[in-house]
Amino acid sequence: MSQSPVPSESDAGPPYGYVADKEALVKRMRRIAGQVRGIEKMITEDRYCIEILTQIAAATTALSAVGEILLDDHVNHCVRHAVASGDEAAADDKIRELLGAVHRFTRTH
Repeated sequence: MSQSPVPSESDAGPPYGYVADKEALVKRMRRIAGQVRGIEKMITEDRYCIEILTQIAAATTALSAVGEILLDDHVNHCVRHAVASGDEAAADDKIRELLGAVHRFTRTH
């Protein structure tokens, strides 16, 4: 999996679209991490399998919600910036990158 280069200092605005939501995203991820630790504890304590599966579904849904936010931010910031730049190669790269991310994201659903 290749990473995109970090935008240069000459680029206008924050480097990535999620920066404005960073604190909220970190908070969500910490909550999800807590859910996952709770699932681990449920297994250790020999809890009923349906209860565990319910919690796994909740954690998966929460993680998907974060992914959707990041996809939206990527389109509305990174892809939009590349298209607006007029650099067709950069726009093509971002669109190809976006489609790859969407395919990976939807494959897990």
